[in-house]
Amino acid sequence: MSVPRLIVSTGEPAGIGPDIMLLAAQHQFDADIITVGDPVLFQQRADALNININIETASLSDKRKVTDKGTLKVLPVKLKRPVVTGQLDEENARYVLDVLDVTILACQSGEADGLVTGPIQKSILNHINPNFSGHTEYLAEKTAAELPVMMLATQGLRVALVTTHVPLAQVAAMITKKRVTQIIEILAHDLKTQFGIQNPKILVTGLNPHAGENGHLGTEEQEVIEPVIKQFQSAGLDISGPFPADTLFTPKYLENADAVLAMYHDQGLPVLKYKGFGNAINVTLGLSITRTSVDHGTALELAGTGDANPQSMLLAIQSALDIVKSRNR
Repeated sequence: MSVPRLIVSTGEPAGIGPDIMLLAAQHQFDADIITVGDPVLFQQRADALNININIETASLSDKRKVTDKGTLKVLPVKLKRPVVTGQLDEENARYVLDVLDVTILACQSGEADGLVTGPIQKSILNHINPNFSGHTEYLAEKTAAELPVMMLATQGLRVALVTTHVPLAQVAAMITKKRVTQIIEILAHDLKTQFGIQNPKILVTGLNPHAGENGHLGTEEQEVIEPVIKQFQSAGLDISGPFPADTLFTPKYLENADAVLAMYHDQGLPVLKYKGFGNAINVTLGLSITRTSVDHGTALELAGTGDANPQSMLLAIQSALDIVKSRNR
């Protein structure tokens, strides 16, 4: 294939998104990398961080070529108001979504092969889009994906979720045979096509404490989760469970697992973030485009200080590049 092109949204402009992308640009990748945003913002943040960088104006019509180390290629989208580092501004909420929309369209049109996203501040975006609940759901809406699957990954552990950014009180009602079946289908498919795992081994948590303890602590395991797992086992998928979440995340179970499917956000992700915070990425499965992201928030207090760690952004870029190459083999 030609030189792969990744397009990057750095998220909330007052946070560390611009910082970590500027730091990531000091590394060499075998890709054409275009960042979308306001060049003035990146130059001001580079000056504040004392980063010597070559900021180039980019266009999606430019011939693809590997981006030089120390160069940030920027497709311009103007801020609504100048940024005060570390201070949220509702006026720039529209800018965040404008940038994200440009990156999505670039992937849909084939002008970019993959999308990497920086951290966003949902509370600000809710001022212009009250229904905004996160990148995952927004990307699904924009790409007409029936069911996006959120998966975080770090060294030795991948955790996908049946439900994502919903109140805990709503989770049990969302654990249906149809949803669990669809999630497992997408997870298994994308582990094969995006990560090159030909026979993925998937472990599934229960919903309730002790995985329901034979119905004494809840019946979702017996009525929903276990029947779906057996259906996939009969079809030849290497999948097992439901396991109690408090014991599943131990070496005994995880040693040979390719992914864990957890029922809700705070069941699976605290373990993954404890294991690999700052060294993990977020991948959205089930989309028509490739998307990876950092595993952390906007860290407003670190913006412009030089203390932001770019490791997750570096991993997100390399992982997107690996997925793009895997899909084009």
